[in-house]
Amino acid sequence: MAEIFADRYTARVDKPVVLFLIGMRFNKLLAFQKWLPVVTAMPRMLAELSKRPETGLLFYRSYISGRIVLVQEYWESFDKLLAYAHDRSGQHFPAWAAFNRAIGTDGSVGIWHETYLVEPGKSECVYVNMPKFGLASAARHVKAEGRLAAAKDRMSV
Repeated sequence: MAEIFADRYTARVDKPVVLFLIGMRFNKLLAFQKWLPVVTAMPRMLAELSKRPETGLLFYRSYISGRIVLVQEYWESFDKLLAYAHDRSGQHFPAWAAFNRAIGTDGSVGIWHETYLVEPGKSECVYVNMPKFGLASAARHVKAEGRLAAAKDRMSV
């Protein structure tokens, strides 16, 4: 079980980090043959990335909410994220090609992603009674005390 940190903690971002949110939506629940390959592709990619730290993936967590599957990822840089996406020898490139061949724009499965650059002094977070999580897992996990005690102060440090 993950260690729970009972005090107030925050994340210290000393260099830019990329937050990448990627997901899928089951638009046609009975279209198993369409969405099953999409669902199974992401765990293969995450396993590959976990075995290859040089790719730049720092942390990830998966979520399910209704028809949506979401993966929250933190990357060392946008360039490393793009390099992985375009690596023809990795899991992503063939999965993307297979999606376009099998589904394309037929409406059965929705996919999406959002990419954000988290720069030092331009983000704020707090974690209480939590294991290392989110940005604190990708950056430095520090106590939210002194200059880091208040949200308005954390945003400018």
